[in-house]
Amino acid sequence: MFTGIVTDQGEVRALRQAGDLHARIGTGYDTAGIEIGASIACDGVCLTVTALGADWFDVDISAETVSKTNVGAWAVGTRLNLERALKVGDELGGHIVSGHVDGVAEVVGVALEGESTRVRFRAPEALARFIAPKGSVALNGTSLTVNEVEGVEFGVNLIPHTKEVTNWGSVAVGDRVNLEIDTLARYVARLQEWG
Repeated sequence: MFTGIVTDQGEVRALRQAGDLHARIGTGYDTAGIEIGASIACDGVCLTVTALGADWFDVDISAETVSKTNVGAWAVGTRLNLERALKVGDELGGHIVSGHVDGVAEVVGVALEGESTRVRFRAPEALARFIAPKGSVALNGTSLTVNEVEGVEFGVNLIPHTKEVTNWGSVAVGDRVNLEIDTLARYVARLQEWG
């Protein structure tokens, strides 16, 4: 489990396709404190550490994960939002995030609003019903509050701090981002199906 509070910006250093996709990710984390088998959210995708170096970790990424996320667009040099798994007693500053991406949203608008940036997204139609004004979403692993929803489109505001400590500082129209809907919304919808 994660919180959607990004704690490092990593960088894809190497990619290798051999059955599954294998990635080496550079990090500012103290890798001496990371165990093989640990979970790290990489742009919102929960991945398992398979090898470690002084300033990097390796992950294996299944074809299923590639098909449901924006991982297929990663290239050497791609900047990634990173978050270590939540530990008992950690502050829950964002919202409960599983790292199980539901789909990919597309950036359809970017506009400055004072010092903040308003970003509009188009969600997959099957996921749009789970997104509500003032609700939470995780986008590329970042816990964000939804400002408004219109059909399959929704908007969020990015404050300067978020743009500085994540890869959101370079957001552009046409970007495809990993979308994880709020866990509570998922269960409410499932209960309604049975009600």
